[in-house]
Amino acid sequence: MKLLLKGGRVIDPAAGLDEPRDLLLDGEKIEAVLAPGAKADAEVVDVSGCWVVPGLIDMHVHLREPGEEYKETVATGAAEAAAGGITAVACMANTKPVNDCAAVTDYIIEKARAAGRARVYPVGAVSKGLLGEGLAEMGELVDHGCVALSDDGHPVMSAALMRCALEYAKALGVPVLSHPEDKSLSENGSMHEGEWSTRLGLRPIPAAAEEAMVARDLLLAELTGGRLHLQHLSTAGSVRLVREAKARGLQVTAETCPHYFTLTDADVRGYDPNFKMNPPLRSCADRAAVIQGLADGTIDAIASDHAPHSPVEKDVEFDAAANGIVGLATILPLSLRLVVDGKISPARLVELLSVNPARILGLPGGGNLKPGEVADVTVIDPAAEWTVDKAKFLSKGRNTPFEGWKLTGRARVVIVGGKRL
Repeated sequence: MKLLLKGGRVIDPAAGLDEPRDLLLDGEKIEAVLAPGAKADAEVVDVSGCWVVPGLIDMHVHLREPGEEYKETVATGAAEAAAGGITAVACMANTKPVNDCAAVTDYIIEKARAAGRARVYPVGAVSKGLLGEGLAEMGELVDHGCVALSDDGHPVMSAALMRCALEYAKALGVPVLSHPEDKSLSENGSMHEGEWSTRLGLRPIPAAAEEAMVARDLLLAELTGGRLHLQHLSTAGSVRLVREAKARGLQVTAETCPHYFTLTDADVRGYDPNFKMNPPLRSCADRAAVIQGLADGTIDAIASDHAPHSPVEKDVEFDAAANGIVGLATILPLSLRLVVDGKISPARLVELLSVNPARILGLPGGGNLKPGEVADVTVIDPAAEWTVDKAKFLSKGRNTPFEGWKLTGRARVVIVGGKRL
C-alpha cells in the first residue's frame, strides 16, 4: 500500500530541501518527493499546514527494562516516544541487570520488536556493571546491536579506563557517550552552586564538576582519535570547551536537553523534586550559552534524557529525591520554542532532532527523506496548542516539571517503517 503525505512543508536538511512538497511512501521505503499536486495511486493523508520531516530521534533515554519495570518498560517508553513524534530512541545501559552483555542487549531488542512502536537502539555499557573498574565485552555488545557505549548515569572516573574505551570503540566503529561529571566535586550535591543554592540551603554542585570532565575527555579523544560524544551539556564552560575543541579540528559531538535551555536554577525555589536532575539546572548565563551553542553548531543534538521514576523515588524531600525527569512527551514542543523565539531555524531544529543523532549513532537510513531510504517520518503541526497533562502520558513516569504548561507544536502523524502509528 502506497501512502501520500499531501500538502505539507517538507524539511529535509540533508537534501537542502525546505519547501511545499508531497511525500510518497511505498511500503517500508520512501519512493519519491513530489511537486505539490502531483498525482499518485496511493492513500492520501492531508498534512496541510504541517512540517514533514525525517523521523525524529531521541539519542538519550532510559527505558528501565530489564529490572525496573515499575518505572518504565521498553513497550511503554516506545509508545510514549511515538506519541511524542519520536520514531527512534537510543536507550542507556543502566538497567538491572546492566546492559553489559549480549543477553541483555538481545532481550531489549526483542522487547522493542514485540512492542512495534518507535525503534529502540540499545546502548551498551562501557564498564562491567557500570562500576568503572573494567571494560565490558564491547565487541560482543556491538555485534549484537548496540549502537554506542556509555556508562551514563555514572561517570567513568578512571582516565585510563576511558582512554581504553575510546580506543576499543574506535576499532569497533561506534562512539563513546560520556556522562561528564567529576564525582569528587559533585558528590552529595542537589543543585547548581550559586545564589539559589545559598538561598535555598541545598547542597551545591559547581559547574566545574561537569567542565573538568569535559576537558579531560576532550584531551583523551584527542590522544586516541576515538569518537567522543558528550551528553547533556549544561554549562557555559562546557559549551566553550567543545567550541574550542571543534575549532582545533577535534571530531567531538555533544548534546543538551530541553530543560537546560528552558529552565534555570531559580526554578528550584519551590523545592519541587521534579526540578531535580543531573546535571542540575544551571544559571541564566549558562542557559543562554547552551542556546547559543545550539544555534552556532557547537552542540549537535537535542535529547530528552527521559528518566522515569515512581513516586517512591521522586515524591520525597528534594535532597533525597532521585535525579531525572521524563521528556519524551515534551522534547518536540520545548525545542520548537527555540524556532518561535528566533534562536534557530526549522531546518536547524530538524538537524538537532533527526539528522545529527542519526549521523552520530550511524543509524541506517536515519535523518533524511531520500528515495529508497526507510520510511521513518514525523509530521509536525507547529501551531497545535496543548496543555501538558501527565495523567495522559503513555510512559509510566509522571515526573515532569512541565505539568500544566501550555505548549505549542506536536506530532500529528508518526510513521515507522512505512507503518502509521
